[in-house]
Formats: sequence, structure tokens, C-alpha cells
Amino acid sequence: SRKRRRKEREALGDQAPPKAVPKTIENQRIYDETTVDPNDEEVAFDEATDEFAPYFNRQTIPKILITTSDRPRGRTVRFCEQLSTVIPNSHVYYRRGLALKRIIPQCIARDFTDLIVINEDRKIPNGLVLSHLPDGPTAHFRMSSVRLRKEIKRKGKEPTEHVPEVILNNFTTRLGHSIGRMFASLFPHDPQFIGRQVATFHNQRDYIFFRFHRYIFKSEKKVGIQELGPRFTLKLRSLQKGTFDSKFGEYEWIHKRREMDTSRRKFHL
Repeated sequence: SRKRRRKEREALGDQAPPKAVPKTIENQRIYDETTVDPNDEEVAFDEATDEFAPYFNRQTIPKILITTSDRPRGRTVRFCEQLSTVIPNSHVYYRRGLALKRIIPQCIARDFTDLIVINEDRKIPNGLVLSHLPDGPTAHFRMSSVRLRKEIKRKGKEPTEHVPEVILNNFTTRLGHSIGRMFASLFPHDPQFIGRQVATFHNQRDYIFFRFHRYIFKSEKKVGIQELGPRFTLKLRSLQKGTFDSKFGEYEWIHKRREMDTSRRKFHL
């Protein structure tokens, strides 16, 4: 039992064996051969020539269009408005029967760099499509656990217009890197630290948790954080080459549960 082991450790003192590391699903994860090595020249070349390279080379400034499924309801509308206060230089447009295929050329003509589509089911936001313009790729996510600002306890004051810092956690594979670069390219390069705002995309077991915080300096050593909201969780369903094309799109990756989820310790991002 735990008590007996603790007494043995106290009795042995300095000669006690080192504590065993507890087993978790994360540290027992099945190795993925596409896990990215920071020094890999092939990865460095791919990232220097991919669709996001102009953003990372500071040749483009992010300009985002946030839209919805056709005729959205109140909760989805509020979620889009709150999302636009998190992502600088984003514009909300409500679709009224206009097909995405027709929206994309208009976006490209007006220098938008990304298109975000929030889908809903029974008045609840349940999906997110992120398309990088003009050449793709396009990611389809399932969305869950959406919390709007007023539903978050102990939330801070409304966010300011300062550019937030962006934190991307645990995107380790080639696929994960692509998704992380997609999220990074939504935000301008130089965060305004004076605003003390942070947008976090945290990947854990292929679920991507989004949180938006402000940190508060209580003293020289103590820092507190306030959640500003909204918050939501994403699960990648597919990654498509090029811009949105539901009929003839070429898919880089599709989540097939029966074939891919053979072990609880196998993750893809």
C-alpha cells in the first residue's frame, strides 16, 4: 500500500530507490514515425515552401473572414462576434444562401488570408472549417464544449484590441505541425505585450482546447490569470488540399475511426 511504501522510503532515507514515474496515456503514447525533429532538414525545406511560408516570411498580413452556416441562430451569432474580438483584423459576415464556393473568390479578391466557417446543429455551434487562402489547405473540425463569455465564471473584463500572444502546445507530428501553423497564421506577428492577452491552442490526445486569458501582475513574483472567453474544443476530422471543395477535394488526411483508433495510446497530432 502507499502508506507502507512511504514508511519504507522514510526508513531508507538517502538510500531509497527513486520514485517510479506514474504511467499515463500521454507518456505511454505509441511512437509516431512522423514526429517532427526540430533539426530535420526535410521538414525545414517543406515549411519554407508550404502555403504558410508567405505569412511566416512576413509577406502577408492576416485578414480573416468569419462566417456561418446559412441563417445562423443567436448562440452561433454571439460566438462569431466573440471570436472576432479574439482574432485581430477579423470580419464577421452572415451568409444568406450564398455558397462557400462563391464566397472564396470574393475573399481572395479582397485580400482575405483565411476563411473561418462556424457550422451549427439545433442552434448549437458544432463544427469549424478553416480554409487558408488563396491556395489552401482546408481543415474540418468537430467543435464541442463551447462556452460564451457570460457562461464563464470569474471572467475578466472585455478583451482589449491589443494583438494577443499565441501559444501552441503539443503539436508534434507532421500533421500536428500543419495544423499549428494554420492556427498561428490567423494572428498578426508582433504581439502587443502591453495588452497581456494570450490565445492558447492546447493539443491533448488529439483534442485541441482553446482558451483566451489575460494575465495580471500581482507583484514582481506573482502572476494571476483571468479567463476572458470564449472557450471551445476542436477535433480534427479532415485536412484537404486547396480551398474548400466538398465534391472534388483532394484529402491529405481523413479521420477514420475504425481504422485509425486501434489503440487508446495512438494519437495523430
